[in-house]
Amino acid sequence: MCGFTGFIGEVANASAVLENMMNQIIHRGPDSGGQFVENQAALGFRRLSIIDLEKGSQPLYNEDNSLVLVFNGEIYNFQIIRQDLIDKGHIFKTDTDSEVLLHGYEEYGTDLVKKLRGMFAFVIWDRNKQTLFAARDHFGIKPFYYGQMNGTLFFGSEIKSFLPHPHFVKELNKQALKPYLTFQYPVLKETFFKGIFKLPAAHYMKYENGKLTVERYWEPAFTPEERPLDAIIEEIDDVVRESVQAHTIADVKVGSFLSSGVDSSYVASVLRPDKTFTVGFSAENFSEIDNAYELSKELGIENVNQILDPNECFNDLGTIQYMMDEPHSNPSIVPLYYLARLARQHVTVVLSGEGADELFGGYDLYSDTPNQKKFKSLPGPVKALASLGATIMPNSKIGQFVKRINAPVEETFIGQARIFEEDEAATILNNDYVNAPSVKEIVSPLYNKFKGHDDVTKKQLLDLNLWLVDDILLKADKMSMAHSIELRVPLLDREVMDVAATIPTRFRVNEQNSKYAFRKAANNALPEAWANRKKIGFPVPIRHWLRDENYVSRVRNAFMSDVAAEFFDQPKIIKLLEDHVSGAHNNQRKIWSIYMFLLWYNEYFVKTDEERNAAAKELVTV
Repeated sequence: MCGFTGFIGEVANASAVLENMMNQIIHRGPDSGGQFVENQAALGFRRLSIIDLEKGSQPLYNEDNSLVLVFNGEIYNFQIIRQDLIDKGHIFKTDTDSEVLLHGYEEYGTDLVKKLRGMFAFVIWDRNKQTLFAARDHFGIKPFYYGQMNGTLFFGSEIKSFLPHPHFVKELNKQALKPYLTFQYPVLKETFFKGIFKLPAAHYMKYENGKLTVERYWEPAFTPEERPLDAIIEEIDDVVRESVQAHTIADVKVGSFLSSGVDSSYVASVLRPDKTFTVGFSAENFSEIDNAYELSKELGIENVNQILDPNECFNDLGTIQYMMDEPHSNPSIVPLYYLARLARQHVTVVLSGEGADELFGGYDLYSDTPNQKKFKSLPGPVKALASLGATIMPNSKIGQFVKRINAPVEETFIGQARIFEEDEAATILNNDYVNAPSVKEIVSPLYNKFKGHDDVTKKQLLDLNLWLVDDILLKADKMSMAHSIELRVPLLDREVMDVAATIPTRFRVNEQNSKYAFRKAANNALPEAWANRKKIGFPVPIRHWLRDENYVSRVRNAFMSDVAAEFFDQPKIIKLLEDHVSGAHNNQRKIWSIYMFLLWYNEYFVKTDEERNAAAKELVTV
């Protein structure tokens, strides 16, 4: 696993500028660094050695040195593609998967990306044509940012790498804050840094003569095929085992994250690594350590675990937000940060269970709640009467409930988090930050593609395009790379997707369980109790923290600061906090989302470059 950064554009002392940019992401690749600087092009690379430890350094060149590559990720079918390229006359200098991208681009052009199985973000610079080709993997496992400013194109694995460049203008994107308060993650294509964009998953980018074009090369789709459940279960188990095997290719030690849920348990039971890794909090119901330890013991595996210190967690929140590049309020980022740190003491590569929920139908929100099921089972006249009451009293609890029941999924489902309702977000923001894309404007273009699918499939597809990419995978990459460890997700794989896509909806989500067929397949590797166990998903006791004056005082000071006054109606956000502290309302997620934004803003817009660089250097040396 590695990181890259670079630019196309004239600048004085280009090599020194590039070196400063590379230093911002040294945590992604502490083993070595490399540069290519020629005329207007500058490509920088930081390496974490995984495959071909001696010859795998980058930038990498083709036979005649006309193409230059920087690449972050792993290509799991590189050996198959490599053999095809050798058969076509290409000569390889290394055993790396990286070199396959260079020769593959020579041979297949842009169609190369359609052949790849893996996680990747890469850039190829053509020295003769003076053109750039870049791509991001099918699911968005690896990040890729870009932007054009002052005649310069920036590109890289992390936004922070752009900060030292003299042509980079650091400006807050005022439209990003309001959607973030609803979704809990940076949902727009334009990031919180104005003019800097995310290359979407399954897209490639071309740059020629100052012109930038972005195109989609793949689209996730579900095409159910009727067949016996037993056959589906066998297909799932076969593909999971094959994918886990493919994801273990490495010349370094490989371990596995392990929670109490079926996804990571399935991966660990198939992989059977020497060690699994788990963290948790001492507060009741906020730890999965006991369950993970018991499963590891049953599998004959050592479980390395750690009880987290709340004081350390709270003290590190600013650093965690800095490593995320953009504000992110999913609380699970916190334990994931320390889980990666723990694992890095023992291994360089870990496997994790991300992706199964989106592919196989694992989230509770994919099915009706118990109350929704009760309402739908009522006689027609009773439901009609309730609907009439909801029309008369639309803002009452029953009115809101019936409205959600009767509304189409396109109007009610935005993903696995909804922190602030859109109207409420607008009321706590100052005027300069209210004008932003609406929730409808964000989700409608996607839902328009999903017409004809059932509601469960629509929800899965929306999550595959938004929640998975910009919440689940983003935090997985940034928190693992903060500690120079490669995280792989074998359940989120093209071959696995091909199987998941054909499963009828009733075998994904039904009255008996979520991920129904997937859990049945997991039974082949796990005891039934484990296959049917629901994970609690990195639980974090923020509800308790935000009623503990030791922590509340810090949040209160942040809410009362001059910085907060720039963005928020301070009396309203302070009331959110005090109502939570008093127990009048449970506002934990709303408070947390505001506080995470303020901590992030402090890292990038209040701290000096010297303070930021010193903190980053300290993190790498820890």
